[in-house]
Amino acid sequence: MIFLRSALFTLFLLVFTPIWSILCLLAFPFLNPENRYRFIGLWNKVVIWLLQPLCGIHYEIRGMENMYAVLDQPVVVLSKHQSAYETIAYIALLPKQLCFVFKRELLWIPFFGWALALLKMIHINRASKETAALSVASQGRKRLAEGKWIMLFPEGTRMPTGSYKPYSKGGARLASATDAMVIPIAHNAGRCWPKNSFLKQPGTVIFSIGPAIASAGKTGGQLHQEVEKWIEAEMRVIDPDAYKT
Repeated sequence: MIFLRSALFTLFLLVFTPIWSILCLLAFPFLNPENRYRFIGLWNKVVIWLLQPLCGIHYEIRGMENMYAVLDQPVVVLSKHQSAYETIAYIALLPKQLCFVFKRELLWIPFFGWALALLKMIHINRASKETAALSVASQGRKRLAEGKWIMLFPEGTRMPTGSYKPYSKGGARLASATDAMVIPIAHNAGRCWPKNSFLKQPGTVIFSIGPAIASAGKTGGQLHQEVEKWIEAEMRVIDPDAYKT
């Protein structure tokens, strides 16, 4: 049954994504960046909704009040990264327009990447760490000044549940340099949609949004340690079985 449901979901994506991408390409010349974001976000909302009845993947959000408390402030969101699910869900579920930092190779994906290229995101060349850091810093300042929130995955790549990889300091340094607040997010999306997995496992994805962390007066290194400590501790709260030894 899981295989059949996963196959039907994949078939839906193969049909719906090109259609929606073409609609985006046709509509975007007539929309400003904010409305482009809302328009393309309808795809995300449909996908997250469909996963519930079709694959049995539901979600629970804890701590959304922490986002509403800083809704009008510059914010860098730093999230655990386990799955494709959270990258889709954040646009659909979070209350602020997000500017993702992602590898430029995603722009080469037919239809999906073409639509993504028309949004004001930050795409980087991960082959050059120095160039990538400069892109995040310069473009991040501009996007924060425009009222958008910056979304980064400090692990840099999707990690299996229960695993640990030292976090990159780029997001914390950006927040420290711009006096932006930092919101940490822990989640267990890899339980339901593991990295590179065709099968989608039924269950509830828990998103735990931490209190905003002020960056004023802190170095990027100090902020980095505070964020990593909170996320990793919270992971053991929302997914304790993954960390049993």
